[in-house]
Amino acid sequence: MTPEATPQPGTLASEAETDVARGAVPLAEVVRGDLVESVHLGHLVVLDAAGEVRLALGDPATTIWPRSTVKPLQAVAMLRAGLDLPDRLLALGAASHSGAPEHLAGVREILARAGLDVSDLRNTPDLPYDADEAVAWQLAGHGPERLSQNCSGKHAAMLATCVAAGWDTASYLDRDHPLQRAVRDAVLELTGDGPAGLHVTVDGCGAPLFSTSVLGLARSFGALAAAGADAEGDPADAAGRVARAMAAHPEMVAGRGREDTLVMTAVPGVIAKIGADGVCAAGLPDGSAVAFKVLDGAPRPRPAVLAAALALAGAAHVPGADAAALAAVGQTPVLGGGLQVGSVRAAFRAGPGGTDGQAGTGASGLPRDPSGEGDR
Repeated sequence: MTPEATPQPGTLASEAETDVARGAVPLAEVVRGDLVESVHLGHLVVLDAAGEVRLALGDPATTIWPRSTVKPLQAVAMLRAGLDLPDRLLALGAASHSGAPEHLAGVREILARAGLDVSDLRNTPDLPYDADEAVAWQLAGHGPERLSQNCSGKHAAMLATCVAAGWDTASYLDRDHPLQRAVRDAVLELTGDGPAGLHVTVDGCGAPLFSTSVLGLARSFGALAAAGADAEGDPADAAGRVARAMAAHPEMVAGRGREDTLVMTAVPGVIAKIGADGVCAAGLPDGSAVAFKVLDGAPRPRPAVLAAALALAGAAHVPGADAAALAAVGQTPVLGGGLQVGSVRAAFRAGPGGTDGQAGTGASGLPRDPSGEGDR
């Protein structure tokens, strides 16, 4: 059975389809009053600057769909194929934007530079991601459109890449298109995941989506961020260019009030990207990185887990970092009667020396965290 096949009634799903649940552990708790009301399970890894595992929760070797966290890797492939954009628009090419006016104008600009327009986009029509922007869009007389969908920057950049490389634009979403083959190669290279376990499907926006492991996703973000921080590096290096563009223009990567934009604003040189179904990854300038998958796909625990994981990775010690702003990213209140009566909190925390006291070994056999006794 392929990863996209649907089991018939009375049959079991394939092992590949159920692997994501194996070895999952608590990543976040939802506290209301003095009780833990809900728990979000998942898989998480924190890597140090040398790429060694600093913290493993669950099984970071688990194969996942990286969803929109893969966009920076797709942007690397596009640059290598000849895409040429200023940093502001390159950041938009790696974005899941909120649909603000500057995002929509940027998409049009990417297309116009390639001699194209919005009619060439093939992504799924949708309203803007941000609720306020969606209301404003509808009040202006619009409905779901390709331009306003959060992946339109990536699709515009894919089209511009095809023009630069001399490839067909009408078929750019075919998984055998030269562009998508280039994306596949970049994903395999940057994650370090072997091709034997690679799966392919279609993402929500219509683009081909290649699987990664949680660990491989973290490796790729560490590599990107380190390349972006290398002042002596080749300015034409695609990985470095993508990282520098994202770090310099975090508002183009997501938008107002969203955790990846907030994290990149708080910590210079950090790159971060959220994805649908509870996926997130971030890299620090020294090459440290984090990645995680929330098992139930909920976005609710994502900010708390991201902030806690970045704290473990040492983000607050990056020169110029705003530690208070970074911590604020993880503060998600639980309300009762309009008042805060609890919070969403990570199920792990930094202990002495910046390590975590609650790490366990998942099915991958990755090492236990060395700091000793757990706090909860």
